[in-house]
This record gives sequence, structure tokens and C-alpha cells, in this order.
Amino acid sequence: MSRKPDRKALGRGLSALLGDTAAEQAIASSAGTVVPDTQNATREIPVDLIHANPNQPRQVFSDAEIVELSDSIKQHGVLQPVLLRPHPSRADAYQIVAGERRWRAAQRAGVHALPAVIRDVNDQQILELAIIENVQRVDLDSIEEALGYQSLIDSYGYTQEQLSRIIGKSRSHLANTLRLMNLPDAVIEMVQAGTLSAGHARALINAPDPTALARIVVARGLSVRQTEALARGGARPRPPRQAPEKDADTRMIEGDLSAAIGMKVSIAHGKSGGSGELKISYKSLDELDRLCQKLAE
Repeated sequence: MSRKPDRKALGRGLSALLGDTAAEQAIASSAGTVVPDTQNATREIPVDLIHANPNQPRQVFSDAEIVELSDSIKQHGVLQPVLLRPHPSRADAYQIVAGERRWRAAQRAGVHALPAVIRDVNDQQILELAIIENVQRVDLDSIEEALGYQSLIDSYGYTQEQLSRIIGKSRSHLANTLRLMNLPDAVIEMVQAGTLSAGHARALINAPDPTALARIVVARGLSVRQTEALARGGARPRPPRQAPEKDADTRMIEGDLSAAIGMKVSIAHGKSGGSGELKISYKSLDELDRLCQKLAE
């Protein structure tokens, strides 16, 4: 069951793979055709000609981060150019490839133009370079990493073997990471939130009810090995068996015997015929001694 890469609930996704600074340097130096009159040159582009990329998976930007960056821009200016490409449907306009957070903060700071490098790149080139240059550098969680790989598979038909060569990681690592996308959304969210590790999550992939087991793992603080054992059990641990309710006659006999010997007596009938057990509980060795004397009379 594959998931599309634009699901907001999965967090930073490809925006983290693109990474503002690293992606800009990678794409600006090694991809696409230079727009006429620019040869790795930085240009000042009016902010009202710059538009966000609607396919950017990161839809929510922290207000606190924007305010902090805006204050820095007011004091020092925009130190790192944004990376743009000609807008695909608007003449004389540009679309952000990387640097949307900077663009938002600059607008808040009242900046009217941004330093920019302009490259004519397509979506596939952006994703390819983002994977190659950033997946091993950026602090991604396993779900975000899987989301980046899945986007290339879904959008451009990459095989796992091709991706393995591109990202420089083993095919088994790639396969294990992608398998996380088969988990229920609730478990994926636990991994995203950091309450469940990728190792724990992988142990639950083939379990009948991964969500229920994941909650047990988190609540009990189980290790990965304990999680694997729990998953092999295939179900939530069974509650302790409740003893069947005793009939009135049995309870009466228990009371009579308890009164006679001064100790707690419990009777458990067997499943067949008239067999069963009689249990006498004593609180001290003196009580046990008195019981022995009674039985010996």
C-alpha cells in the first residue's frame, strides 16, 4: 500500500530532503539550463514576482521560526540567496525551488527584493538531486526518508535497484525503509512524533493489529526484541482468566469450614465429576501448627 508524497500528516517530507542551503548549492551548481544572462549569478528579484511551489509538501511553517529569521533579516539582510525557476504558467514570474522559509521571513521583515539564483529545472531533476545530495546529510526520520524514496518511485517509475545506486545505500536498507509505509497511519504518526522507533515499527509490520500493539509497546516501554516477541504472538496479551463465580452451596461450605478451623478455606471444583481442590490459607507457623493438631485429632 503506497502513500502519495503530498500527505501533510507525514510532516516535513520532501521539503526536508530539499533542505534550503544544501539543495540550492547542489542544484545551482549541477542541474538544469542557466536562464539567459545568468551564469551562476545572483540577481535581485522583487518578492511580488516570487511564488511558492504548490507541490511543496511542507505546508505548515513555524511562526516562531519565521519571526526569528525575520528579525535576523532585519538586522543582517538575506545572506543566502533563494533558488528559483521560471514560473511554469506565469510570464515574468518565478517559482521557489528552495528557500520558501526565507521568502516568507523576508516579506515579514518588509524586504522588497530577494537575492536569487535562477535555474531552469524540472520536478524530476529537483527530486533526484535532493535525494542524492541530502538524504545522508539531513536529520530525517525514517518515515520522511521513506516518503522521499516513494515519491521518486510513484512519480518517475524508479526501481529499488536504481534508487539504491542513486542514494548510495544498500537495497535492503531501502526496502526496509519503504516497508514502513505499509503501516497504519496511527503507527506512522508515532514514528513521526518520536514515540516509537523505526526498529519497533518494523517489528510490527506483519502483526495482525499493529496499532494496538504499538500502543502497548509505547505504554510499557518495550525493547525491540520484546516488541518482536509481542508481534509473533499476533494479538494483544490476554487478560488474566477470571475465576468462575461460585455457587451458593460452595460458598456456604467454605464459610462453615473457615469458622471451624479459624482459617480461610477455598474450594475449587474440577471440570469432571466430583473432583476438585480444597485450599487452606494460614498466616503464621503457629496457625499451621494448630491446623496440624486439629487434623491429627
